[in-house]
Amino acid sequence: MKLAIPDFISNSYFPAIAAAELGFFAREGLDVTVELMVPIETAIAGMRNGTVHFVGGSAHLMVGGFPEWDGVKLICAQSQGMYWFLVVHADLGLRPGDLAGLRGLRIGAAPWVAMGLRRLLIEAGLDPSMNDITIEPIPGAHGAGVNFGVTAARALEEKRVDGFWANGMGAEIAIRNGIGTLLLDARRGDGPKPCFDYTMASLAITDGFLQHHGDAAAAAVRAMAQTHRALKADVSLAGKVGRALFPAMEAELIVDLVRRDLPYYDTVIRPEFVSAMTQFSRDVGILKGRPSYTDVVADGMSKFWSS
Repeated sequence: MKLAIPDFISNSYFPAIAAAELGFFAREGLDVTVELMVPIETAIAGMRNGTVHFVGGSAHLMVGGFPEWDGVKLICAQSQGMYWFLVVHADLGLRPGDLAGLRGLRIGAAPWVAMGLRRLLIEAGLDPSMNDITIEPIPGAHGAGVNFGVTAARALEEKRVDGFWANGMGAEIAIRNGIGTLLLDARRGDGPKPCFDYTMASLAITDGFLQHHGDAAAAAVRAMAQTHRALKADVSLAGKVGRALFPAMEAELIVDLVRRDLPYYDTVIRPEFVSAMTQFSRDVGILKGRPSYTDVVADGMSKFWSS
């Protein structure tokens, strides 16, 4: 079975990567291969046509291939909360939380990821369209095999952008190298309160897969919960995974990034999250209706969410 993710050398979907590398999928009887597929639309199209069985990505973007949540379900979370970071060039002299300092700046962000930043800024009273804040993709950062966060950190160093909104790995590299300043960490309370539940790292399947392979879906959820427990018990396992799969620099950083994320490792999908995520989706124009909790979350998976 193939599990597609849109970001690999990162902590964003690390629980899915670790579940495969540490053998937790195999212990549940699943032969799962994790594959980087970018842009994310490619992964979702693969799930529609059956060449991809699971997509591990941002929950809100599933409507990109399944309008109005028709035909797709979330089966568990990989971690709780919107998991991106806003980093600006250190030369700008901005302090953490100084969103007003974004006026006139160019911020690099992947298209589906950028939706979260735009909405966050609007809720903070700083509509980008009215405050000369440019949020756009970084040229060359969305090709096959490219990690957006690491590429964004390089673009920041070269001053091709003034800042970026991207994963924890890119943020960590920029900050440790003295290039960037962390302006906002959405998951840890820096932004408006609603932004925590705009999206989260999740695992999704089609309704057809659920109907015909419900046992495999349940096994995948159990594997994710076991991975969470293992990393919480021994975070050094993240280093084992990193050394096997990541370049040396990123492998060295991943333990600290996962340790920071451990409080958010929980497979549960709360009704409050679904309500907030679908409201966010309507606000940014990717959803028209009001799908219910059971329209979004696969029935019967909650019994396996213990982590």
